[in-house]
This record gives sequence, structure tokens and C-alpha cells, in this order.
Amino acid sequence: MSDARVGLVIEDDQDIRELIRSVLSQAGFDVHVAATGSAGVDSARQLDPDVITLDLGLPDIDGFEVARRIRKSSDAYIIMLTARTEELDTLMGLEAGGDDYLTKPFRPRELRARVEAMMRRPRSSSNSTDSAPGESVLRHNGLDLSAASRSAVVDGVELRLTRTEFDLLLALMESGRVVRSKADLARRLRNEPYDVGSYVSDSDERAVEVHMGNLRKKLGDSTQSPRWLETVRGVGYRLAPAAPTR
Repeated sequence: MSDARVGLVIEDDQDIRELIRSVLSQAGFDVHVAATGSAGVDSARQLDPDVITLDLGLPDIDGFEVARRIRKSSDAYIIMLTARTEELDTLMGLEAGGDDYLTKPFRPRELRARVEAMMRRPRSSSNSTDSAPGESVLRHNGLDLSAASRSAVVDGVELRLTRTEFDLLLALMESGRVVRSKADLARRLRNEPYDVGSYVSDSDERAVEVHMGNLRKKLGDSTQSPRWLETVRGVGYRLAPAAPTR
């Protein structure tokens, strides 16, 4: 069916590959698999999947490079799966374009929960920078953000953001000068209310930090004199003050 959700599993271990296939199939996905990084990149280009699980330890191309290549043509959610426990590896995975990560061995229930949380978030429906008639556009210091078309434009130039980066930017644009903690933003990425009080792990908060760093780089923003994203030390993030108008 044309409206079926598509999942892509890039994993060289057959047992793990079949486990993930089963988890995604039970969650309602039309699942495709690839055993190498190069095959995974080709499949991502051809299938336009909604969700990709990506093993970092592939035999031909490492997962970081696979994610970078996929990000050139796809806005799929990417969940990194790694047997490495070093924080640097997980941070590198997020910086390469991953949205989330799980450490092997993982619980199938946790993988499914993370996938389903992602799928509650909207997917880009348009690549156009032009807003539709009546569409609400959030504007701040030369940044135009449209939730309907999932587009972000700075001084007339469209940014290429991952879905997670876009959702974080939208959350801050909607909040204005209200400070959002890393836990708040992690809950927002799960499509939960800010004040539900659900558990947010240190790794989830660290992931938000990495995504915010990536977002700053793409915006060309400065941490010392921010135009858009202001860090409130020990608290969280908010929009920088509006530039004075002339």
C-alpha cells in the first residue's frame, strides 16, 4: 500500500537483523533489510523509509559515514544501534545525523517504544520554502519557521534540518523567551507534554545537547552572541532576544 510505513534495517548480524525486522513488522511497518552500509545507502535512496535502524559496526562502511550519506537524500528517523559503550561514539552518531541510539544488547520493547514515539511526530510534507495560504509562520530575527510545510528559512535560504533538529527548533520558537530544560525538550521529542514528569535519562539529555549543537552549526549561530538559540546555564535553552527594529 502506498501509505504503508516503511522501515529499513541496516545490520550485518542476521539474528539481530531478523529480531529488528520482527519488531518493526509487529509495529505495522513494511520492513526492508540491508546487510552492508553501501546496500543500506542505496535502499534508503530508493525506498524513502520513515524509520531506519543503523548498526554502527558494519563490515564495509562504518555507520557514521552511512548516516552522513543517507542524510544527503533522506529525512528518515535514524536510530543508531551500537555495541560500543563509549559516550564519544554515541555523540559522533548523533552528530552524523542520527536521531536516537540504543546500545546492544537492547530490549525489543524499548526499540518499539522509541520508534512509536518518533512516529507520533509529523513528517515533512513539503520541500517548498513558500508558505501555503493561511499558513502560520513563526518569525524571529530573520528566521522563518513553518510547522505545516516543515521548512526553516534564514535570510531567504532554506536550512536542511533533520526532523529532530526541526522539532527542537519549533519547540523553542513556540516557547519564545520561556526557558525549556533538556528534560522538557527530550519529552517534546517523545511527543509528551512538558510537565508530565516522565523519566528522562542522562543519555536522553545529552542527546538533546548534541542535537542543539548541530542545530547551532546549521544556523550559523554563536554561543557567545546568539541570534536565535540562547543557553541558560544550569537550566536549559530559550530564544535569544528579538533584534531591535529600525
